[in-house]
Amino acid sequence: MKSLNTYEDICIWIYMQQINQQKEAKIHLNVTRIIHSPTLSTVLMVEDILRKQDGPVSLEGLKRALPKKIMDQSLRIILAYLENKGSILIGLKGISWIANDNPKFLQMIKKAKVIEV
Repeated sequence: MKSLNTYEDICIWIYMQQINQQKEAKIHLNVTRIIHSPTLSTVLMVEDILRKQDGPVSLEGLKRALPKKIMDQSLRIILAYLENKGSILIGLKGISWIANDNPKFLQMIKKAKVIEV
């Protein structure tokens, strides 16, 4: 068993627990051939929209919330990148922002007791 010492370890553990509970996600991010790569401004725009959401948002809801249209493949590439980075969680209810960069929260996690899993 691995001990959870850092915020990143805790996030990864939570993420893996939720992945193990899911049978099949509704959003498939499998992109076999990249036709168009998203720009940095597009990635930041999607990140900002996801950060501001109160709860899980569907793929269609995310597309409606964006200020400009994005190619479907570009959006899926961005979501795959954010999921691999550990910033979002794609589940059965939709896409949720899970990253927390608040310095007070990170300090609290560092001071917290270690949980053996």
